[in-house]
Amino acid sequence: MRNWCLCQICICGRHRCPHGATRVYEHSGISCPTTEYLEKYPKYGNVLPPQSLKPKQEFQAYRGKVEGVTTFKSDYRPYEIVKPPRHIPEEYKPKQGKIDLGTTYQRDFNPFKVQPVLKVRPVERQPTKKGKLDTVPTYKDDYRSWEIQKCELCKPEQSYHPPDVKFGNSTTFQDDYVPREIKPRQSFKPCSAVKCSVGPFDGNTSHRRDYVPHQLEVKFERPKEVYKPTDQPFEDLTTHRNDFQGFTGETAKICRPAYNRVTQNAPFNGSTEFRDSFQPWEVPPPKVKEVAEYVPPQGSMQLDSTSHLDYVPYQASRVAAIRPVSHRRKSNFPFQGKSTMKEDFQAWESCRQGLIKQQQQIPNPSGKFDGLTTFRSHFVPHELIPVESCKPLNATVKSSVPLDDVTMYSIQYTPKKQEICPASYPSPPGYVFESTNSQGHKFFRKIIPAVKAF
Repeated sequence: MRNWCLCQICICGRHRCPHGATRVYEHSGISCPTTEYLEKYPKYGNVLPPQSLKPKQEFQAYRGKVEGVTTFKSDYRPYEIVKPPRHIPEEYKPKQGKIDLGTTYQRDFNPFKVQPVLKVRPVERQPTKKGKLDTVPTYKDDYRSWEIQKCELCKPEQSYHPPDVKFGNSTTFQDDYVPREIKPRQSFKPCSAVKCSVGPFDGNTSHRRDYVPHQLEVKFERPKEVYKPTDQPFEDLTTHRNDFQGFTGETAKICRPAYNRVTQNAPFNGSTEFRDSFQPWEVPPPKVKEVAEYVPPQGSMQLDSTSHLDYVPYQASRVAAIRPVSHRRKSNFPFQGKSTMKEDFQAWESCRQGLIKQQQQIPNPSGKFDGLTTFRSHFVPHELIPVESCKPLNATVKSSVPLDDVTMYSIQYTPKKQEICPASYPSPPGYVFESTNSQGHKFFRKIIPAVKAF
């Protein structure tokens, strides 16, 4: 008898078997399944496995009932808390009479006469030039040029002369180095040639060897229901068409208040509180500081300085210029300033080319512009005839027959019973649990009811 999986019993398509981890080998009676590592692992001598350092569970918790009483609960004493009285503010009553807006500043303030601050900055004086300055400064008058002698060079003469013989000594590297023949290293790279097998290819896998084919049953197909149209005609009258009358309504009224402009015939006064209370004050002109007149001192000015009095003049000759000896060859022939460029090049008379203007092909008009276009001259006005509107009138068609709200859906709709998926139960009804395979599929066996013999 065939076993049914939970995935096959499900009707709604929402239930699946809880698949576990994929395994190559199925579960057997042994606690640890056979693996390739256990088969090929060589065992050694009496080697004990490492001891586990995990602590043992020697502590046993108290299994009695917890009282739930703490030291705070046992020592705490509740006190009665009295709510403090709330202050109710008195009702505000405005005072009668007029408010005095006077302040102590207005009462005690004494106005004083204000004068502008005098300027402390002196008046700028411009120097006046009356004559030409023709004097000799003390530096030009007292300075005398000195005779400068050239210092002799202290550089020694170069007595080194490079040798003419080629350098033939060898270095320690050339003496100790022995050239050797380069030998290529042996390559340990495996050969890339393909090694063909001698025996024929089997092509047999563990899946092909362990797979057991099962015969599948024919899947149940639900027959399609044939559509049956109704014989009654379709009435397309809706509630909107039935109740709509199509009367023209009144236009909405404007709720905006009327604008009344406030105008006055009296002229604008233009006076402000500042203009009324302002008092102009007389401001005196600024005082100018008088500058004392310059009086030159009497007597002659002594222009002798310490450098002029202590300086001793010396007789110095002018330093001669040290120029290199010229090796120029003197010749009595005149200078010939001719060249191949001057002889071959001939200057031409050139003049600037004038502007090239094209002759105007279209002559300018001589008469007055008429302003009449071909459209104005050829246009013939016709009388405008308005187009007749073919729009139907908004007249509502009322029907005395009541609305038939029966639709084809309400006539032909057949309510179906909601089936409960058998896979939603812990144990599907009509099935008995058999086993679970290595992939996590749960298999159930279908219970066939016994047929009573007559």
